[in-house]
Amino acid sequence: MTDLQNKNFNSAFYSFNKSKINLETIKDSANIVYNLIQMASIQQINGDYYGSKETLTEALPYLKKKDVYSASINNLFGIADKELSLYSDAIFYYEEALKDCTDEVSKQSPLNNIAVVYIQQKKYGTAIKILESIIKKKLLEQAPVRKAGTLDNLGYAYFKNGMAKKGFSLMNEGYQLRRQIDDFYGSIESNLHLAEFYSKADSKKSTQYAQSAYEIATKFNSVDERLKALSFLISTETGNKNALYAQNYIAINDSIIKVRNNFKNKFARIKYDSKKEKDENQKLRLEKVENELSLQEQKYQKVVAGIGVIFLIIVIVILIRYYKNRSRIEKIKTAYDTETRIAKDIHDELANDVFHAMTFTQTQPLTSENTKETLVQKLDNIYSRVRRISQENSTIDVTANYAANLKEMLSTYNSNITNVIINNIEKVNWELVDNIKKVTLHRILQELMVNMKKHSQASLVVVKFESNGKTVFIDYTDNGKGCKKDKIIKNGLQNMENRILAIKGTITFDSEPDKGFKVKITLPK
Repeated sequence: MTDLQNKNFNSAFYSFNKSKINLETIKDSANIVYNLIQMASIQQINGDYYGSKETLTEALPYLKKKDVYSASINNLFGIADKELSLYSDAIFYYEEALKDCTDEVSKQSPLNNIAVVYIQQKKYGTAIKILESIIKKKLLEQAPVRKAGTLDNLGYAYFKNGMAKKGFSLMNEGYQLRRQIDDFYGSIESNLHLAEFYSKADSKKSTQYAQSAYEIATKFNSVDERLKALSFLISTETGNKNALYAQNYIAINDSIIKVRNNFKNKFARIKYDSKKEKDENQKLRLEKVENELSLQEQKYQKVVAGIGVIFLIIVIVILIRYYKNRSRIEKIKTAYDTETRIAKDIHDELANDVFHAMTFTQTQPLTSENTKETLVQKLDNIYSRVRRISQENSTIDVTANYAANLKEMLSTYNSNITNVIINNIEKVNWELVDNIKKVTLHRILQELMVNMKKHSQASLVVVKFESNGKTVFIDYTDNGKGCKKDKIIKNGLQNMENRILAIKGTITFDSEPDKGFKVKITLPK
């Protein structure tokens, strides 16, 4: 526990896993479950949500009854699914945790979690009913931290549901309570909610609250909240400040991805090494017992039957051990192969998502509009995951083949419906362009082509490259259906703007309904 309190997560995870393995020998189910819950919690703290679900699944066979452990496991399942945007699954697990709670006070946490998921789903009315029921029962009077969070969430739900005055009153009450009890970490969320409340009415106050959230999150090293605050500031600030916020966002986001991936790998390695050590110890113990039995048997046979019988027995024992060892090795190998395959299936989020989508189509009436919308959301989520994973993990060749590879990427969007024309890409001296800028340009053009494929319905796309020695100019034009200028950023193009600003370039969008879509990019070498 000391390692966990001191945030020595690797050491704490190792200790809990070691304890769990030792407890397995005496079949202490309750303490095995406790250790697995602690391990899953550490994984969630470090962003390993799929790993935590795998660990929680290990605990299920040890549950003997519905109690505080089963409630904790279901609650952690709900948190993992909420963070993975699997909102329906999250609500299911929170409701299961609710069933396992034995008193009204312990029910408040999963109820509040359910309400938060409904807010994220924009089901504000449902969230309000749940949060109002918590407040009316007055069970939080002795828990000011929870009360402040509940007031803030309730106020935010009212605000998003169109009742701004009442929403502000409750959000402000929660904010003031958090300040009164020095709940600085909780005040991050209050500041972000108030920043959003003032975003249209008072931009100065809005920025102040957002900056306050960012400063507190930085002090507490709360990376996710820092990213939320930066994202808000990026959307509200302009000019140099916007570029600075965008650079900070990209740097922090890249850093946390690396850190969390490192933790995931270490957690997986600890589990693997511990299991390997356990198997090796069992093997050594078995060999020791076999050796002792063999020696005793040899001694007994030497006394009873003489040298000839002893020789025969030795040969038989050797043969038996040989075939036993060979059989055991084959079984161990088969077990490892099976475990590897199962682990891969568990971690294969995309296959899991596809399975959920297939199950949904088989169990829900597709004639219902709500069902159709939910199915589309699931499929779009699968598409987004595939695209994000591909983009985050694929490498881009920035060597002399850059122009050819970029042209090949753009050409892949040629089809019977769409003709893609690429002009003058070879005339740019790409060797003078910084590698990071080449990667950024590749990503931006890729996002433009994906956006065209999804939204534009264009039959002709022209991408033109020019250079004056110091700057590369790219003009993108298509004859698609276009859109209103005030809706351009909403089509996923904010990310492009953030990327180009981070490398001190510029990007402008020009579009009108039924008049196509134009983008101009300038990229300093």
